[in-house]
Amino acid sequence: MALPKLNTQTFTLEIPSTDEKVKFRPFLVKEEKILLQAQEGEDKEMVDALQDIVSNCTFNKVDISKLPSFDVEYIFMKIRAKSVGEKVKLQVLCPDDKETKVPVTIDLSKIEVEVDDKHTNKIELTKDVSCIMKYPTMRTFIGKNMADAKAEDAISLITDCIHQIIDGKETYEANSLSKKEINEFIENLTQAQFAGMQSFFTTMPKLKHIVNVTNPKTKKKGKVTLEGMQSFF
Repeated sequence: MALPKLNTQTFTLEIPSTDEKVKFRPFLVKEEKILLQAQEGEDKEMVDALQDIVSNCTFNKVDISKLPSFDVEYIFMKIRAKSVGEKVKLQVLCPDDKETKVPVTIDLSKIEVEVDDKHTNKIELTKDVSCIMKYPTMRTFIGKNMADAKAEDAISLITDCIHQIIDGKETYEANSLSKKEINEFIENLTQAQFAGMQSFFTTMPKLKHIVNVTNPKTKKKGKVTLEGMQSFF
């Protein structure tokens, strides 16, 4: 006699970048096991685990290899909230002395993707030359240490995310150019132009939440901004 198969409740979310509605379910024990194993490995293993979990839990309707990273983080956040609980307890650093940590409780169901008012995917370099950018996927970040702001990592990320280069009436599709050509184009930018390219990433949509804290030592109140999926776990 076959063992019973348990029914799993389903929910609905909207993908931030497209407003497409998709159904999802909480992750199961087998998927939690995949996630725990991936946390001990390399970045690629974590991305592979996220891809498998998001794909399985959205009934193979979502392909994270094609989605912007913030979409994947949002979807995974929603799946996790329904899987292990919407409330999580975190330790955050008080902004006044930058050394005292205080406990806070975050409701994951309230976390949304926010867009900076100054954000644009068209970067004006000169009066005639501009770049149209595309959002990085989870795999785009593999092997890049953006926390250290290394020049080669920044250039590599920008290279991967250029969609078009416009020169007056001429438009160059990035997929028709070699990486060497695009790298040379970026390396010949001025510092101001390069900063403009980087602003695409610093202002792009991201998971964001602000919490109010009070330092128990100084009694001073402050606000702490949590950004990105890693901040909530």
